[in-house]
Amino acid sequence: MAKISLQGKEVNTNGDLPKVGDDAPDFTLVNAKLNNVTLGSYEGKKKLLSIVPSLDTDVCSVSTKKFNDAAKEKSDAVFLMISSDLPFAMSRFCKAEGTDNVKTLSMMRSRTFAKDYGVLIEDGPLAGITCRAVLVIDENNKVIYSELVSEITQEPNYDAALAVL
Repeated sequence: MAKISLQGKEVNTNGDLPKVGDDAPDFTLVNAKLNNVTLGSYEGKKKLLSIVPSLDTDVCSVSTKKFNDAAKEKSDAVFLMISSDLPFAMSRFCKAEGTDNVKTLSMMRSRTFAKDYGVLIEDGPLAGITCRAVLVIDENNKVIYSELVSEITQEPNYDAALAVL
């Protein structure tokens, strides 16, 4: 269990984020077309996972836009924005904000991803959704960057994550 904060108040996650060198756990999430996708769907590519509570918040919106801009320069990688939002809401956000370089994935059918990645918030007002984290996974599904953002209302370290891509 990791301790993070929401506006300075301590909250807990269900476990720990995978560490550098770990095999990335497989997952099943839902894409914009309501299809299930797995880690294997992106086989042979580097993957940046931006895990956020909801695209409908200021910080999540900003980070999605920043990663979208970075994705333009990284054709050998896929940028996955993962949240509890419904695919319909995620698609509306992407259309309104012009973020067509990232792929949005929803946990709408299961919280297994959040549990397996140790990012499920267990208490406080955001209990049941994810905290903020960034992982970079190589072509062989090894974690090569891992950041659990200690304060949910803060942005991740973009430069560090992008440097390993």
